[in-house]
Amino acid sequence: MRWRGDGVAGAGGTVLVFPGQGSQWGAMARELYAGAPVFRARLEECAKALSAFVEWDLLDVLLSDDGGVLLSRVDVVQPALFAVMVSLAALWEAHGVRPDAVVGHSQGEIAAAYVAGVLSLEDAARVVTLRSQAIRALAGRGGMVSVGLSVDEVRPRLGRWGGDVEIAAINGPTSTVVSGSAGALDELQAVFEAENVRTWRIPVDYASHSCHVDRLRENVMDLLAPITPRAGDLRFYSTVTGRRIDTTELDADYWFRNLRETVEFEAVTRLLLADGFDTFIECSPHPVLVAGVQETIDSTHTPARAIGTLRRHHGGLDSFLRSTGEAFTAGATTQHTPARPHDGRHADLPTYPFQRTRYWLEPDTSRRDIAASGLTAAGHPLLGAVTEGATSLVLTGRISLATHPWLADHQVAGTLVVPGAAFAELAVYAADRVGAGSIRELTVRSPLVLPEHGAVRLRVEVSEPAAGESGRTVRIDARPDMGTATSWTCHATGVLDAETPSPDWDLTAWPPPGHGPWTSPTRPWPPRGTTTVRCSRGCTGCGATTTTSTPRSPSPPSPTPSPSTPPSSTPPSTPHS
Repeated sequence: MRWRGDGVAGAGGTVLVFPGQGSQWGAMARELYAGAPVFRARLEECAKALSAFVEWDLLDVLLSDDGGVLLSRVDVVQPALFAVMVSLAALWEAHGVRPDAVVGHSQGEIAAAYVAGVLSLEDAARVVTLRSQAIRALAGRGGMVSVGLSVDEVRPRLGRWGGDVEIAAINGPTSTVVSGSAGALDELQAVFEAENVRTWRIPVDYASHSCHVDRLRENVMDLLAPITPRAGDLRFYSTVTGRRIDTTELDADYWFRNLRETVEFEAVTRLLLADGFDTFIECSPHPVLVAGVQETIDSTHTPARAIGTLRRHHGGLDSFLRSTGEAFTAGATTQHTPARPHDGRHADLPTYPFQRTRYWLEPDTSRRDIAASGLTAAGHPLLGAVTEGATSLVLTGRISLATHPWLADHQVAGTLVVPGAAFAELAVYAADRVGAGSIRELTVRSPLVLPEHGAVRLRVEVSEPAAGESGRTVRIDARPDMGTATSWTCHATGVLDAETPSPDWDLTAWPPPGHGPWTSPTRPWPPRGTTTVRCSRGCTGCGATTTTSTPRSPSPPSPTPSPSTPPSSTPPSTPHS
């Protein structure tokens, strides 16, 4: 008995499912090859084994940008998919998922036989390469079509084409694949689509699992005669016979039948469910059988689940780990230790008792969706909304210690005062909004005191230039957030210029021309009565020229704390004056 991921004890088992063609995509192994050592090692083993039978390089096909072009060839795509699928199986096992049984669909049975220990890697490479090379003789002679009906609905309709169309695979209650000549398949699709039955032309130009394959029998038997199947380590459910079989039967004759006979995938899925298996993992770079398996599961009302491994264009370790999470919730035993890039040092828990202090970030319920009010978001940490008039611009915001806790870092004589640099920042932002190039002047008229409790509303207004003037005026007002009864107080005014002045010295050069030491005020600094901590202590190296002051930032490590300067546990950030 084992414990399912949902906490329910179950007696089921895990099945690895290996599909045939259809799951391939360009560079499908690139991310895992770079990020998963187990996957990379097995893929390199496969590349070495396949190289004895092919002229192309597996790693070039799977990893390079141009390699995907070769995947259109049956003698390339089948060996490439085999290598990727068995490498994914190795990765599943490294993460604790050891299957109890395997099942393969068409050429997917070759991967299933290798993973089950039935075929050696050399024998599996022989089967998948030489048989797919033999299939090239069928190219251009036929095709395959998937029909969204049960086999019982499809089979009676094939009589009109004689033996030219055959049942190739039975994947699920409403998923049947037919195989035959190209012309007959064109007619079949037209008939079904006229009845609003979904059909899909599988992108192959040969007719597997049909009489077209008969001409290959002698050649395939000769090519695969050297293989030596053996008793497997896992239960092997055959989609050729529709039952569990003795794996020593997987000889050359079996692998021809695997190519010629109907794929009894739905029957095997039902048998696996009846035998108690409840977790089906499709081991492929993109799920092609998951839907059919799940449909069969649902039709039997069995508490089981089908999951995939990777998805097209999502082939990295993060995608694989999400699938391991799905496998765990489905009941599989997983082990995530291999996902860690390095072995860390394990430390004992502290003996100090937990204080159970909550640090959840509480949502700011004071903020509303301003778009619902017909306003535009300001996109500024101190401002919330923008109102643009025909001749003016108004920016509004709301600040408090609850929403902007860093404002508590600036105090004058024990009073929380918004730094003067904040007014400059608001003026600069307003200038950017109206396309002004510079601030000609900015006068701070009164300090903005921030209450310990409650909030302050801000209003920044930019007006059109007066007659004969080129500059636009900017005004910064504030009032307590206590309804509309309180009046606005003007804290700063200024003038914005349309043009951007050119500096008379190279901004990239330091120190600037005429630079000299700043001699006043003398240390200790900050001035008496002013407390600056954390982020408001970012301006350190200063200098002076004849007309400008030039603060330097960022600061070096924090100075030794004094009684008037509380120590900071965080590095300084944006300077404040």
